[in-house]
Amino acid sequence: MALQIQHFFDPVTSTLTYVASDPQTLDAVVIDPVWDYDAASGELSTRSVTPVLDYLREKQLKPHFVLETHAHADHLSSSQLFKDHFPNIQVGAGARIVEVQKVFKNIFNLPEADTEGALFDRLFQDGEKVKAGSLEFEVLFTPGHTPACVCYRFEDVLFSGDALFMPDCGTGRCDFPSGSAEELYKSVQRIYSLPDSTRIFVGHDYQPQGRPLAFTTTVAEQKEKNAHLKAHTAAEEFISFRTRRDATLSAPKLLVPSLQVNIRAGRLPLEFGKN
Repeated sequence: MALQIQHFFDPVTSTLTYVASDPQTLDAVVIDPVWDYDAASGELSTRSVTPVLDYLREKQLKPHFVLETHAHADHLSSSQLFKDHFPNIQVGAGARIVEVQKVFKNIFNLPEADTEGALFDRLFQDGEKVKAGSLEFEVLFTPGHTPACVCYRFEDVLFSGDALFMPDCGTGRCDFPSGSAEELYKSVQRIYSLPDSTRIFVGHDYQPQGRPLAFTTTVAEQKEKNAHLKAHTAAEEFISFRTRRDATLSAPKLLVPSLQVNIRAGRLPLEFGKN
């Protein structure tokens, strides 16, 4: 099967959303969709999700899952909006999302039941192989950026979330609660153990020096050129670099609203009583 991959880029948050599909059966999954939020006005819009929905309808695709690579801190997930159009679609994330929910339980006044992952339709285990119609993907736990980060592997394609960006952008930050540069180093080594020809589709592209959008690379290219973590980079070197660099970074502008929604599987706090 030749996996069809369509990307959608949100320039406001530099986020890549993907639709992966089987062009023969039309089975599909959606990965990391964005729900636009204006912090100044508090208004939500569907500017980013509308093209994804239009593409699914135009191609007559049958999406089985919205797959979250982690609880994003820089944008809101639009995962629940897909249920208005595809009632049988499921929202899935790595099972360690419960650890993130518990970290923010008191901050966001979460009910006890909502720290057990029940708001997600599926919680995936490490190494689990999941069917989505004719599609099959493997779940790889890749903690570090957050404890709940996962990558999704479809044959020779890996969706890396925030573990790895394009080589000139390096790796994800590790200074969020329960993040760990040491864990991220181990996670990237796991990715680097995949065949060199494995294609990697990244979760963000920050377009350094104003270069054109880029979102796909390979394991071989990352091992040779990643600005933060090459194949020969020692763990101590990376951990020291990542820790120093993270100390200089500002918090994401949408940190609080993003986490409130994303640890709730894309639900607004005010909607809790309706779900």
